[in-house]
Amino acid sequence: MRLLVLLTAFGLLWTTATGAATNALRETEVEHKFDTMIHPSELRDWMKLLASEPNHVGSPHDRVNANQILSWFKQWGWDARIERYWVLYPTPLSESFELAGTKPFKATLQEPPIPGDTSATATEPALPAYVAYQGDGDVTAPLVYVNYGMKDDYKTLQRLGVSVKGAIVIARYGGGWRGLKPKLAYQHGAVGCVIYSDPNNDGYAVDRTYPAGPMRPPRGLQRGSVSDISLYPGDPLTPGIPATRNARRLKFSAAPTILKIPTLPISYADAQVFLAALGGPVAPQSWRGSLPITYHVGPGPALGHLKVKSDWSLREIDDVIGVIRGSTWPEQWVVRGNHHDAWVFGASDPLSGQVALLAEAKAIGTLLKGGWRPKRTIIYASWDAEEPMLLGSTEWTEAHAADLRKKAVLYLNSDSNGRGFLQVAGSHDFQHLVNQVAAKVIDPETGVPIAQRLRAHIRVAAFEPDASEHIKEGAKVAADPERDFPIEPLGSGSDFSSFIDHLGVPAIDVSFGEEGDSRGVYHSRYDTFEHHSRFVDPGFVYDALLAKTAGHLVLQVADQDLPVQRASDFADAVEDYLEQVEKLADEERDRAETQSGLLQDRAFQLAADPTKSSGLPSPLGRVPHLEFAALENAVDRLHRSATAYDQALAKKGSDLPAPKLERLQSLMLTIDQTLAPEIGLPGRPWYKNLIYAPGAFTGYDAKTLPGVREAIEDHRWNDANRYARITAEAIDRYSDRLDQATAVLNAK
Repeated sequence: MRLLVLLTAFGLLWTTATGAATNALRETEVEHKFDTMIHPSELRDWMKLLASEPNHVGSPHDRVNANQILSWFKQWGWDARIERYWVLYPTPLSESFELAGTKPFKATLQEPPIPGDTSATATEPALPAYVAYQGDGDVTAPLVYVNYGMKDDYKTLQRLGVSVKGAIVIARYGGGWRGLKPKLAYQHGAVGCVIYSDPNNDGYAVDRTYPAGPMRPPRGLQRGSVSDISLYPGDPLTPGIPATRNARRLKFSAAPTILKIPTLPISYADAQVFLAALGGPVAPQSWRGSLPITYHVGPGPALGHLKVKSDWSLREIDDVIGVIRGSTWPEQWVVRGNHHDAWVFGASDPLSGQVALLAEAKAIGTLLKGGWRPKRTIIYASWDAEEPMLLGSTEWTEAHAADLRKKAVLYLNSDSNGRGFLQVAGSHDFQHLVNQVAAKVIDPETGVPIAQRLRAHIRVAAFEPDASEHIKEGAKVAADPERDFPIEPLGSGSDFSSFIDHLGVPAIDVSFGEEGDSRGVYHSRYDTFEHHSRFVDPGFVYDALLAKTAGHLVLQVADQDLPVQRASDFADAVEDYLEQVEKLADEERDRAETQSGLLQDRAFQLAADPTKSSGLPSPLGRVPHLEFAALENAVDRLHRSATAYDQALAKKGSDLPAPKLERLQSLMLTIDQTLAPEIGLPGRPWYKNLIYAPGAFTGYDAKTLPGVREAIEDHRWNDANRYARITAEAIDRYSDRLDQATAVLNAK
């Protein structure tokens, strides 16, 4: 009898081990076959075709590309369709920016073609200098230079005794998202806003300019959107609901994301003329770029005349959606996306990511034709209208919100791509999955796994004299092979936003970069096939590497029996974020007390140059001690629950009977949505995720524990205490799920 028990036990162990080995073998074989079907030459040919004409929303070639992608999806075996939405998308009717006075000058608002480049061979017209969702207007006013036009810049202007009220501001790109520049200008009383790219940031001060090098030429322009993303992305007239043809829409005047003042981008060649005409104080050292002028702040004596008129019509946009239904769990979805629209040709942004997605779709379709089928349903999406403000993906997620909340395991995003190091941001409970995949994908330049190269890059960056504490802490983790290398949090700026920020669906954004450089042609007429193939990813090997990396992530999530989340990485990240907000509160308190002493002692007046105009800073006010106990307790509990779950999964996950496996999957499938309660963030409830959100005054960059962090930054102390409790409750709900999942794993 004892022998029979031992043999039975051995049989169970052998079966379990054999099953795990079989799954691992299947996974390795599928990934190997997948990799052999990724051909850089195909990606090159697809990009040359897709980037041959301007692809802005509503352009003929944007529609041609959508139909071409649909045709490819169907040809490769996907169940594919186009899903259409009707969104408010303004296009320019007329625009001008002039210098008035005795030496008049008119800005050139179109980029000259470069011989031998697609910019010279395309037959369709490119959009002129334009930013979407600015406020039309015709204004003549003094000019004021505001550096990057961020919040701290206006504090500096106050100290200089300079007001922008009634003025047209000139801001340089950088320092924060472009849409904040006209928003903050309007809030400070400006009547117009002009934005230029200083050569110090992405022009001749960085490298040679295109076509000799990768950087922005003197008459290059950066188009973009200035819609108020801090409130919500997507169609301005249908927040929270899909922009179907007959959707109930806000009145134009009631749409809060449309800005109030006319705004245009100009080239640095033209900006030099306007800036050189300014008087007033000399700009502070940190405000000076690389133009060969003395940077003055103004106001005046120069006057500017800014005029913008747009066609505010509804436009049809086309999302291309391909589906492969899962064999075992068809009601669990893995969603992969990249957008196909651009501001002009869009070779690097977004088509470098789009051709990677196409390579993945073709390879997966070939696997399907060979008899393989994923266990979970895979959805591939080629989004339209990302550039104006994430329109295609936002409207699609709003249309499918109920299904996504029940079925979405993960959304995997990409956008621009280039030669260099792995760059990943996303939900931290998927950090271990990223590490597993990165440990097997090989870097084409060094022949080592992309994870090994990234760890080396992080450690070397921390060795630099000016390395931040954040980088140094990351290097300590990266140096330990037993720990997962860290990924960054997500804010906004690409199509993952509506998934993670609004629905709470976990998301990962993946790319390569830092060696190839597309900054100089970002959103310009020169983001062409020729520029990308010369300066960003010669040979298209890193675009192909993106396809392999993203493809492996999709295949892993689609085929693994067990949930892929590992909770300990998430717990470590949240603990770090809590330490940051507590430190922030202490720093704000110290700063307020220091400033109070300076004001009391008249230190600002005594330290100021009496020959120059100056002003006092606004008093900061007293900073109370905040109520962090509930949040501290929730994070402590999260660590305990995460450790217990990860240990139970590692010990018992491979031997679960079907009913337990189903129960475990149901608990973990929607666990991240516990972090996105309906209440949302204060003042902007569309953003519901309490762990990750784009900052209200950062644009794309992430704010972690945003309800608490931003309340501290804005000195909203009641909100800080309230959201410390609300965030603690959300983390406790996440821990509740972990505890339930652990109980399933440990049950006999």
